[in-house]
Amino acid sequence: MKHNFGAGPCILPQEVFKEAAEAVLNFDNTGLSILEVSHRSKEFVAVMDEAMDLVKKALNVPQGYSVAFVQGGASLGFLISAMNMMRDTKKAAYINTGTWSSKAIKECKNAGGTPIEIASSEDKNFNYIPKNVNVPSDCDYFHFTSNNTIFGTQFKEFPKSSIPVVCDMSSDIFSREINVADFDIIYAGAQKNLGPAGATLFIVKDEILGKSSVSIPTYLNLKTHVEKESMFNTPPVYSVYVAMLNLRHLLATGGVPAMAKANQAKADLIYGEIDSNPMFEGTTAKEDRSNMNVTFVLTDETHKEEFDKMWNAAGIVGLKGHRSVGGYRASMYNALPISSVQVLVDVMKEFANKYA
Repeated sequence: MKHNFGAGPCILPQEVFKEAAEAVLNFDNTGLSILEVSHRSKEFVAVMDEAMDLVKKALNVPQGYSVAFVQGGASLGFLISAMNMMRDTKKAAYINTGTWSSKAIKECKNAGGTPIEIASSEDKNFNYIPKNVNVPSDCDYFHFTSNNTIFGTQFKEFPKSSIPVVCDMSSDIFSREINVADFDIIYAGAQKNLGPAGATLFIVKDEILGKSSVSIPTYLNLKTHVEKESMFNTPPVYSVYVAMLNLRHLLATGGVPAMAKANQAKADLIYGEIDSNPMFEGTTAKEDRSNMNVTFVLTDETHKEEFDKMWNAAGIVGLKGHRSVGGYRASMYNALPISSVQVLVDVMKEFANKYA
């Protein structure tokens, strides 16, 4: 058995893998594979409709918001969100908490905007979340990244803002409860907690659609995708289908509240071991530790080869840290069972018994 701590694409429930695999051979008893079925067929239109509806149910999306599945990942979402939110000032407020928010700032510039970096944690290699940030009222919108996969930090409380709010929730959406009404655009690549890579989820306040002050190419205009119900062009059929299956499973097993509880238990288990084990130390401020991406290093690098052999032998994969941080990163998305976290913790304990 493998214990997948990889940062993405995501681990998914085994039941979802099984259903998805069956549909590759025969989708909805059509005699066709989900990989070849027409996206205009009534069977797939039903899939798209259900996927969008399940997003709304899972996150309690209020009236006045629309859901769309678009392609291009969050990397295109950086540009899409900026272009759709440009108004009179063409200024935007950004909190810079790492690689992805830095890239979002760059795309704001590419969209013709002026990004204002109102706070940053770059001074300590992004190992904390800036606090008590004053969001200016003279910008068109405010943008932040809720969870930082590379550096292992996460906003535990979202900043207050008097201007429209845009959030990249790619790596922690559906992992905890949120109030969608606090946001004007939420966007998230599917490949962390939702489904296979290929689809990007947008949750958009209808009031913001069609009001940009810049000319937007048709595909980058969110109004296009909302009006066409995510069918402007051929959608990422398989990614949307598996996302639908995963959302069904999520709601059938207690929904986001149950998932938040399970994710907290996993985080408590591994962070407890990091803090009590003399062979390891965390890399982020404790109050800002991510429940999705746990970053840590050895206190004595001379034993790295031994530790790497031990976790590999235990069937653990994807534990190597990003080059920006080094050490190790245990990504614990929704579908990772706490039993896998326990396997890692047991290896860490055994390692300490041998070398501490």
